[in-house]
Amino acid sequence: MPVLQKKFTEDLSCCVCGNKDPKAFELKYEKEKFSVVVCQTCGFTFIPPYFRKRIEYTQYKNLAVTEAVRAGNNWVKIQRHKLRFKFIQKFIKKGKLFDLGAGWGHFMLAGKELGFDVYGVEISEQPYLYCVNDLKLPVDHIDFFEMDESKKFDLITLWDVLEHIDKADEFLAKCAKLTNPNGYLFIQVPQIDSYFAKRHKDNWKMMGLDHVNYFGKDTIRKILAKNGFEVLKIKSSFEIKLFIMYTLLPIITRFKNKKKQSLGEANMEINSAQRQRYFNKFTSRPIWQLKLFVFIHNILYNILSFFNIGEEMMVAAKKIKPK
Repeated sequence: MPVLQKKFTEDLSCCVCGNKDPKAFELKYEKEKFSVVVCQTCGFTFIPPYFRKRIEYTQYKNLAVTEAVRAGNNWVKIQRHKLRFKFIQKFIKKGKLFDLGAGWGHFMLAGKELGFDVYGVEISEQPYLYCVNDLKLPVDHIDFFEMDESKKFDLITLWDVLEHIDKADEFLAKCAKLTNPNGYLFIQVPQIDSYFAKRHKDNWKMMGLDHVNYFGKDTIRKILAKNGFEVLKIKSSFEIKLFIMYTLLPIITRFKNKKKQSLGEANMEINSAQRQRYFNKFTSRPIWQLKLFVFIHNILYNILSFFNIGEEMMVAAKKIKPK
C-alpha cells in the first residue's frame, strides 16, 4: 500500500484499538476529495480527521427533502422497519427503546405500533420537526454527548449512524452508560468486508466523505467489546429501498445524461430530495400492489441475508458486566 502523506496524519488515531503511531497507518484508497486509510494494528478502515474537517452536509436534509418525505407512503416505510424489529425481537420483545439518530421517525413509529416505549434524539432540524409535528413522536433536538446519563434504556438502536461519527469509541461509551444492565444495542452500518465493498473497492457507493468509519465484522466486534458490549449476532443486510435510491436511480441518471461516469460519480449528482421523490413513485400504487411488493421484498431480503449477500450489516450486542 502507498505511504500516507504527512499532512494527513494530523490528529490521526484509531478509534478501535487506540493506535496513534503515524507509521502504523497505510493509504487504502485515494479519492478526489478525500483519502481512506487502514490501521495496520487492527485493520480498521476510516477517513482521517484531516478530511473530516471538510465535511459539508449541503442539501442533506432540507425543506425540499421534508416535502418529499411527507409525500411518501408511511405504511411502506413502517413495513420496512418491521423487518428490523423481527431481528430485534429475537433478543428482546418489549422495553424502553432509545433510537439514537431518529431520522424521519418511521422506525420509532413501527416500534410504537409493536408496543415498545419509544424515545429518540435527532440533531438535524428538518427530520426532528417532522418527527415531532407530523408523527407526534417523543424526539428531542439535542447533542447526544450532552444527554442526561440518568436516563436508562433496555435497548438502543443506531440505524446508519455510527459511520458518520468522528469519535465512535466515545460515542459507544456514552451508549453503554445509557443502557440498563443486560440491555441491548442494535446497529446497522456499511460493511467494508462485504461482497459489494470488496468488488467495487473505491467505487463502492457507500464510500463518501460523510461516511468516516468503515467497519468490518472483526472491527465492529472489537470496538463494541472495548465499550462493554458483547456481539451476539451479525446479519447481512441488503435493503431494496437503498438499492432503488442509490443504485437504480444513479444508473438511470447516468443513462439519461449519457455521461461516462461511475455509479459513485452519478450518485454525487443526486440530492436527497430527488432520491425521496424517486422512491415515492414506487410507493404510490394501490394498496394490494404495495402488499404484494412488501411480501416479495421480505422474501428476497431474507434470502439475501441468509446467503450473506449485502453491503451493510445489522449487529445485535448485549451489555456485559466489566471484568
